[in-house]
Amino acid sequence: MTRQFTTAGLFVVGAAILAAVFGVDTHQSLAYKVFTTLVALLAVAAIASRFAPGRFQVRRDLPRAVAAGEPFEYRVRLTNLGASAVEGAALQEDTGDPRPGLAQFRASARVPTYVGWLRVIERNRVAHVEPPEVPRVPAHGEVELRVAGKAYRRGRLRFDGCVIAVSDPLGLVRRRFPVDCEAQLLVLPKRYKLPRLSLPGARRYQPGGVTLSSHVGDSEESIGLRDYRPGDPIQRIHWKSFAKRGEPVVHEYQDEFFERHALILDTFRDERTFERGDRAFEEAVAVAASLAQTLDTHDCLLDLMFVGDQAYTFTAGRGQLQPEGLLAVLAGVQPAHGREFRVLHDAVRAKRASMSGALCILLAWDGARRELVREMRSTGLEMRVLVVSESPVDGAPPWLHVLHPDRMQQGLAAL
Repeated sequence: MTRQFTTAGLFVVGAAILAAVFGVDTHQSLAYKVFTTLVALLAVAAIASRFAPGRFQVRRDLPRAVAAGEPFEYRVRLTNLGASAVEGAALQEDTGDPRPGLAQFRASARVPTYVGWLRVIERNRVAHVEPPEVPRVPAHGEVELRVAGKAYRRGRLRFDGCVIAVSDPLGLVRRRFPVDCEAQLLVLPKRYKLPRLSLPGARRYQPGGVTLSSHVGDSEESIGLRDYRPGDPIQRIHWKSFAKRGEPVVHEYQDEFFERHALILDTFRDERTFERGDRAFEEAVAVAASLAQTLDTHDCLLDLMFVGDQAYTFTAGRGQLQPEGLLAVLAGVQPAHGREFRVLHDAVRAKRASMSGALCILLAWDGARRELVREMRSTGLEMRVLVVSESPVDGAPPWLHVLHPDRMQQGLAAL
């Protein structure tokens, strides 16, 4: 309705409905005359809108990425390909269908009500884009529009296309011209200000050195040249020196020691309390994004570990992803449905030998999560453990940091 009719058209539709209600009995009221007049206006406007001209081209200039919870702006170039000028047009962005599936609606709304339906739709909506005002577009001319919007949640805002709606001469009904112009905008997780953190742990031996973090195979740090020894691989021969001396000379390498930290994100949300669990999960992702952006990875590696449809590990640091790459990964993290917490436990255990320390973000403090932390600490791994929970955490040890979704900034400032 809001896309098919202008503001004046919606007013006429509403007035026609009221006139129909009060004018049912034509012998007791003259409201039916108002009804017939308004319906006639709408009918004339609908017929006239069919003759509105329209051939358009749309090009967007989107930002590289935006942050959840913040407003954004981008430019649109609208070109009129028709032979006549167009006035009273509107640009309507198609950002996908936010309506939930049956399983999501049942999980999020215990009592199926229309208000609950609207609440789930708003939760699924990645962003809202305000329809911009379109000035007069001359024939074969182009205008530049500034479109404002606000990102609600992390993810990818998909522009499936757009519609140029041209109103009739009465300004009541619009004729819609779809334009194929698909695009995507990455919405990064929201982030919090963090104090300067000293990562736990010390430098550890890394087989293959830093270069191994970006290439497959053994590769160490070269410290010089030496004479060939039986058994040295041919790949290490320094051919220029071999040509000068007439005897084989090889590169000499040494293994490197550097810090490698793990950022462990718990994605096992409590499905029994969908809305509360979803809120805590989103805040946990925001904490992980804040840490990934704040921690200095120039002289160390940071492994982001979580479980989706499988166990994932993404590494940032020298020769690897930049912190912005980890933020892009976190923008698409989804809860681990139908999997056990043991999957994350096993993934962390497999990486234990190379870890200098770990930052662990959990969604609860139950037996499975206690066992993970206990086992890692028993091996000498230094850990900082954060629990994001709306419920009080019973039996929390002094070193455990409990963060409430309503007081995230205060809790993180105390780290």
